[in-house]
Amino acid sequence: MEGAIKCLKQAAFKSQRQRYPSVPDYAIAVHRYTDKTANGLTRCILDYLRFEGWQAERISNTGRPIDGRKRFTDAVGFTREIGSVTWIPGQGTPGTADISATIAGKSVKIEVKIGRDRQSEAQRKYQADVEAAGGTYVVARTFAGFLDWYNNF
Repeated sequence: MEGAIKCLKQAAFKSQRQRYPSVPDYAIAVHRYTDKTANGLTRCILDYLRFEGWQAERISNTGRPIDGRKRFTDAVGFTREIGSVTWIPGQGTPGTADISATIAGKSVKIEVKIGRDRQSEAQRKYQADVEAAGGTYVVARTFAGFLDWYNNF
């Protein structure tokens, strides 16, 4: 696992070296990568694909909050708040993958799962739809596992 993160850091250094050729090696800052969290693994995968020259983007289908709260001052002078915040669903496809990428002209959807996290029924349906359309769907649990898949792809 450490080898995969080390490979990512080398790719990041190489990218920074090309982007800033006049900066000395000791002054080049490289992001501290980790694949222990979902956000960290997502960042590892996104950055690696971009360093390799492919297109990759994070997909968010969260929805948005509607704030129905009201503040007022009661007769005694206390500030009160009534109402609640509700969420409306996002406009994206239910079960959409966390990362959408194009690698060597092929559509690739990458779902990031950490620890005991499992695919929902909507995510399994989305996977079936992507694969039926000729795309590739990958579930990434570690950066090393993703790198193994990428090298075989």
